[in-house]
Amino acid sequence: MKPARIIVLVIAVVAGGIAALLAGRSPEPPPAPAPVAQLETTDVLVANSDIGIGNAVLERDFRWQTWPAAAASANFIRKNERPEAIRDLAGSIARAPFSPGEPIREAKLIKAKGSGYMAAILPSGMRAISVEISPETGAGGFILPNDHVDVILTRRDKMAEKSAGVEVHTSDVILSNVRVLAIDQTVEEKNGQRVVVGKTATMELGPRQAETLALSRQQGTLSLALRSLVDSDKDKPESNDDGGRRGSVNIVRFGATSTTTTK
Repeated sequence: MKPARIIVLVIAVVAGGIAALLAGRSPEPPPAPAPVAQLETTDVLVANSDIGIGNAVLERDFRWQTWPAAAASANFIRKNERPEAIRDLAGSIARAPFSPGEPIREAKLIKAKGSGYMAAILPSGMRAISVEISPETGAGGFILPNDHVDVILTRRDKMAEKSAGVEVHTSDVILSNVRVLAIDQTVEEKNGQRVVVGKTATMELGPRQAETLALSRQQGTLSLALRSLVDSDKDKPESNDDGGRRGSVNIVRFGATSTTTTK
């Protein structure tokens, strides 16, 4: 046999042996995945559907939902702390609306104990009192529940008429930045409603303010002036100490107007 053939044969045998050795080796296992940090969760009570202000809630209006424990506020109701919360809260009245999936906060619910929803949603120490309105005295129907208004009294000043000899009218801001609870029996905006033209407006007042409003209804015409949302959030309601009478008085004599300030 020629030497060249011998060399080729040897090379082929060696290559075959190496291939067989490589084929017999098991493949290396893939690297293990990096460990994933386990997120701690807790079950939080949320609204199962839309809950309107003044509505009595039922058990079906609630459900438990998994929530990141680190993001759960201290005001949220947790299942591990109050497992019977759904049963305990059923029958309460909503003092504020809830959206589906919104965590339930007990401060926004109240046990009515047989009272109506208006008495239930009133804050402690406040009163609900209604006045007659019209499109002319109610900002054209653009006042909605939860808006804030100033109450203006317009009346004849008979004492000034005696000295002036002409008809004199005055206007006075008797209550400032008070919250409207309802227009007629509408207590919240529904179905995209943007205008509520009603005959009565129910407002949230302190005891002294309620007395001032009741007296003013007998003295002249009451009008509601809608406040800007920015002003409503920024300003606090007037103190009850002075009955809410604070503002400017415009005295009108045949079209001439002079202004004085009440303190």
